[in-house]
Amino acid sequence: MQAVETRRELLLPIPLGFSLSQTLDCGQCFRWKVQPDGSWTGVVEGSVFRIREGEGRLHIACLSQPPQTEGEMSDFFRRYFDFDTDYRAIKTLCGAHPALRAAAEFAGGIHILRQQPWEALCTFILSQNNNIKRIAGLVERLCENFGQAIPALDGTRYFSFPSPEVLAPLTAEDLAPVRCGFRAKYVLDAARKASSGEIRLEELERAPTPEAMERLMEIKGVGPKVAQCALLFGLHKLDCLPRDVWIGRALDSLFPEGFPEEVLPVAGAAQQYLFHYVRHHPEAVEGGK
Repeated sequence: MQAVETRRELLLPIPLGFSLSQTLDCGQCFRWKVQPDGSWTGVVEGSVFRIREGEGRLHIACLSQPPQTEGEMSDFFRRYFDFDTDYRAIKTLCGAHPALRAAAEFAGGIHILRQQPWEALCTFILSQNNNIKRIAGLVERLCENFGQAIPALDGTRYFSFPSPEVLAPLTAEDLAPVRCGFRAKYVLDAARKASSGEIRLEELERAPTPEAMERLMEIKGVGPKVAQCALLFGLHKLDCLPRDVWIGRALDSLFPEGFPEEVLPVAGAAQQYLFHYVRHHPEAVEGGK
């Protein structure tokens, strides 16, 4: 697919079946907000973008100082929205199992975003024992208090995601405005380990998933679920199968003998279909209501 570039917007063709709204509203990211006109505004890699879907393309406008040329921006968003992964093949694998087939038919427009690894790790540390709305509030307050202000063309001030180097010297008391409670000490430990090089997130992308999980779980407060979320959404390890309350209930009810073995290499995408499906159809799993 070739991106069509215009003076005002980048027009990026989308793969068949992709859904912008499903991808940004399925619990894998927390910095995109839907606007009254159906477009989405968010901060990615320190820049503000407005994106809408129409006529088989994404219409991408940068509302702040563009960080890249239009060609570079095209390449960035192709990767960010994971357009080069064959999601039709993933949905075909899911189709062999009735529960996964229903989930893929309902939420098959979801792609697994390739988010910045530190942001994904920190975000999912904040996600513990929280719902999506509260997580978004925590992330927003963290950015407002410790990120850099980004002036935007719509007159709104946005904020970058704070780096581990910014957060590492802070105390739990410094994070009080974020209102993240017990999670503050976990965020700070992650920031210190990342900024010191004790944990190098970029190296974990090349490590086998069990090894990468083990390294992340050296961070205080990071258990298997948070580690797998960080690896899936920040380092694109599609074999991760994060288990929260919803997914745990679905797996116990629908797959009592275990998740289908042939789907395990892409379990992260399949579980995201399932997560989005059971959130909207809790009656599909035992104990869902």
